[in-house]
Amino acid sequence: MMTRILVADGSRIHTRLLSESLAREGDLKVIPFESDSSGLISAAADREIDVLIISSKLDDQPGRGFEILAELRGIRRDLVSIVLLDSSKDEAVLRAFRAGARGVFDKNDRPELLGKCVQSVCRGEVWASSRHLDILVRGLANTPIICATNSEGVNLLSERELQVVRCLSEGLTNREIAERLDLSQHTVKNYLFRVFEKLGVSSRVELLSMTLTQSASTQPSSATKSNGRAREESDVIEDLAYAGLPAAQLALAQVYLARRNGPQDLVEAYMWYLVAIERAGKAKDFITGLLTPEQLDESRRKATAWAPMQKQSASSSAASSNEKLELQLKRSGSRIVRRSTERSAH
Repeated sequence: MMTRILVADGSRIHTRLLSESLAREGDLKVIPFESDSSGLISAAADREIDVLIISSKLDDQPGRGFEILAELRGIRRDLVSIVLLDSSKDEAVLRAFRAGARGVFDKNDRPELLGKCVQSVCRGEVWASSRHLDILVRGLANTPIICATNSEGVNLLSERELQVVRCLSEGLTNREIAERLDLSQHTVKNYLFRVFEKLGVSSRVELLSMTLTQSASTQPSSATKSNGRAREESDVIEDLAYAGLPAAQLALAQVYLARRNGPQDLVEAYMWYLVAIERAGKAKDFITGLLTPEQLDESRRKATAWAPMQKQSASSSAASSNEKLELQLKRSGSRIVRRSTERSAH
């Protein structure tokens, strides 16, 4: 049985040349796709197509191929895909695999190797160079685990929304997220607002606290650290908290509160909550000193106008959580203690 391949390169002439090259392989039925990318999803969704070879750049839009591939995953998860990389940057390799590619093929590679690449992915293997695999392994090791599920374990966010949250967890700004995902800043803001609404949070800090805390609480206990396993998200958050990042300090408070293995976890949770509030207050005072009265007024107007209902809900929730935490501390008879001077110096 012949393998049916749909080819969509960056231009019609390249698509035609690549198709003719692959057609020389005796057991391949090659179909060139020479229209604009808007019709590619329906063409690739055809059940008679076995393999899609797609360029990362389509219609002169860098990253357009990744977007199409990500959409196709929800339509045909059985479709085997190979991405023709238009860029040698690490992020391009990672985006290809995140979008669901089984193989990545550098356009600088010898054309005759593409036939072997097709045969490899059809056997269920992954086609990637040593450099590409190294990028993939390092990328997986450095990517935070984002968890946003309900009590039944159902994902609350779409794949694209998860991508935005992952970028946010890396500390990227809206502009940087837009550049990485090939979106407009307006689209990124819309995704964030939808995520806020779905998860019931009102700020980026609350979002990270929620998603990273959930993922940390589902990981193995801290006893596994002595076995030399990779550090968990809570360890990364702790490092950032000791470095003085208020968002990480608040997230670490949430980690301790979610874990609650003993009274000392409540002490640590409340201690980091107080530290985060103090640091955020100092940052606010510093920024206030840099602004003109007009800028201060503008900032206050924006803060007042921004999602007032969510802000009120978050405020009530935070106050309630604070009261519960203080009550638990009183019941446990614990008191807040300082870290040892050795750890503080570290």
